Amino acid sequence: QVQLVESGGGLVHAGDSLRLSCAASGNAFSTYDMAWFRQAPGKEREFVSNINWIGSRTDYADSVKGRFTISRDNSKRTVSLQMNSLKPEDTAVYYCAGQRLGPVSSHYYNYWGQGTQVTVSS
Repeated sequence: QVQLVESGGGLVHAGDSLRLSCAASGNAFSTYDMAWFRQAPGKEREFVSNINWIGSRTDYADSVKGRFTISRDNSKRTVSLQMNSLKPEDTAVYYCAGQRLGPVSSHYYNYWGQGTQVTVSS
């Protein structure tokens, strides 16, 4: 069983930066695609970014492209999301997900973290 634990959320102002991290248990981490999703109040969970198992391919939602950067360190079993130029509409609970089972940007991941809150004030 793989456990994912997010950290790094908080309250920031518009234009600030924040870095989220996700720590994974289990030796198979380096074989999984990893991703970040987010869910704002009253909205459905949405795809933010995905990174393939070796880190050679990344995908982003249009809403965060150019502002967010996903990365991973397989030796440390961590995946990170660097978020720059944050906007109030980025406010959401951010979830780490692992082992993609469907198309990129789909919700078909086998493992999910508990989420970390990001609040961006205007």
